[in-house]
Amino acid sequence: MVAVTCTALVLAVTGTAAAQPRHHHADPGRQVLAAQDGWASYGAGTTGGARADAAHVHTVRTWDAFKAALAADGDAPKIIRVSGTIDADGPGCGSFAVPGYDFDTYLKTYAPETWGRDRDLSAEPEDSPEGLRRASQARQDAYVKAYVPANTTIVGVGEDAGFKGASLQIKDVDNVIVRNLSFESPLDCFPQWDPTDTADGNWNSEYDSAVVHGATHVWMDHNTFTDGDHPDSALPHYYGRIFEQHDGELDIVKGADYVTASWNVFEDHDKTILIGNSDSASTAAVDRGHLKVTFHHNLFADLVERAPRVRFGQVDSYNNHFVAGADYGYSYGIGMESQLVAEHNAFTLPSGVGAGRVLKKWKEAPVTAADNYVNGRRTDLIAVHNTEVPDETLRSGAGWTPVLRTHVDSPRAVPAVVDHGAGAGRLR
Repeated sequence: MVAVTCTALVLAVTGTAAAQPRHHHADPGRQVLAAQDGWASYGAGTTGGARADAAHVHTVRTWDAFKAALAADGDAPKIIRVSGTIDADGPGCGSFAVPGYDFDTYLKTYAPETWGRDRDLSAEPEDSPEGLRRASQARQDAYVKAYVPANTTIVGVGEDAGFKGASLQIKDVDNVIVRNLSFESPLDCFPQWDPTDTADGNWNSEYDSAVVHGATHVWMDHNTFTDGDHPDSALPHYYGRIFEQHDGELDIVKGADYVTASWNVFEDHDKTILIGNSDSASTAAVDRGHLKVTFHHNLFADLVERAPRVRFGQVDSYNNHFVAGADYGYSYGIGMESQLVAEHNAFTLPSGVGAGRVLKKWKEAPVTAADNYVNGRRTDLIAVHNTEVPDETLRSGAGWTPVLRTHVDSPRAVPAVVDHGAGAGRLR
């Protein structure tokens, strides 16, 4: 574990709008993360595929070509340039269904009035409707997931590059850069019904747009994450519950470390970013001392929750702009052994939404929340939370002081700076 103590240097906050940091090379595919730019700059830093020779620079326009480029030449430094929007949805949900799978039969078999609400479906055999659903989902899983090797840069070409329905897996590797890409959330064709998830049951889905799983030194920069053409409002309901076909936009789990997410847009989503995926003892053994993540100059717009929800990690979140919509739940989730520092951020909340909802307490853990502005006014987020939600009192003081920061903007300038500069197509 890296020790970052309370006696470490506190970075100055300036009153001027920041230019986006320079990253040492005019070609976005060759750019590396600047020194001091968040947790991903720690140690050897993050260079991705910047050292790739000409033979390891690929331009791709299809899902098959993209996966082939990822698989070529192992961990040799590589740059993959994505041209246009690549559709990873394949030929449609019907193509993934195994013989015998029928959704109407599934609904009839597990209807609460028939099945009940006191047992899940984990013991269902392979030839049951649930077993056939699992097999169908496995086929979709194999298609929509793409595994990123070490020493790789994936960068969009121009202003319209990205993926529809892809799940980028950055798993157990080191040194990855993902930039200038739009991600439309994957749509799970085969969500699972769990009668025991809450008193009313829930549909649970797979496939995050991007997952950092046990990986280190990852820089996510100038990307846009959205539900696109398939917002939750367009999804059907079964058994009185939304047929949830989305998971997260970006999850950082399973001992992942040294991640910087900068100048991204996260929008139009429910459960957005999860850092640490469980409170369990087995998960704690993997995550404790890891999950060091920096978020800066990101736009979080029209989200419900998890921006992010944190377990265990030392997370530094500064100079982000949060714009709440009609379905707003909370922004920061304070979870098991989390050490969140949330400073110099701006929040735009609609009428009737109190600032006490910005923070959500899930478990007892201290948080640092200083110099944040809500609707243009400096606001003590912890104090207002404890006043508005007195049965979930939060403690101040995360116990560490971030030092891996470059320029820090005044939070008053953050809405203009971030809204103008964040997201795919806005690299400078």
